[in-house]
Amino acid sequence: MSGTRLTHLDSSGEANMVDVGDKAETSRTAVAEGTVSMKPETLAMILAGDAKKGDVLGTARIAGIMAAKRAHELIPLCHPLLLTKVTVDIELDEALPGLRVTALVRVTGRTGVEMEALTAASVACLTIYDMAKAVDRGMTISGIRVLEKSGGKSGDYRATREL
Repeated sequence: MSGTRLTHLDSSGEANMVDVGDKAETSRTAVAEGTVSMKPETLAMILAGDAKKGDVLGTARIAGIMAAKRAHELIPLCHPLLLTKVTVDIELDEALPGLRVTALVRVTGRTGVEMEALTAASVACLTIYDMAKAVDRGMTISGIRVLEKSGGKSGDYRATREL
């Protein structure tokens, strides 16, 4: 946002794609996360690699990477970007119990990659749900948020509170 005005709204309040043509190309990075809470036995099944649909973690990782590259097709007014790096890490979180997904996206460009990181984390979580729903329909996806971002005119951001 510049000031109190939303950047995607013009003076009449209509949504438009932001013109980034005059912005400088800079290195930009965003990290987003999400969690999937589940029954302990579902978590054990996933970690053991015993899901009927196959490798849940590997499939979710690939799905998240693919999703980051297609964020512009899913999110209106999102710019298509030539991403230089996408990683999706999935870790055990015993406190949930469940899995914590962290997506990192990097680009050298004129606009940030927060939406790509959020899309990667979201789709990885959705894939985990899809691959294990036959044994645990009560899984919960939550905590989708940007953890940090760097680069661009608005500077750096780091989330300050734990979810």
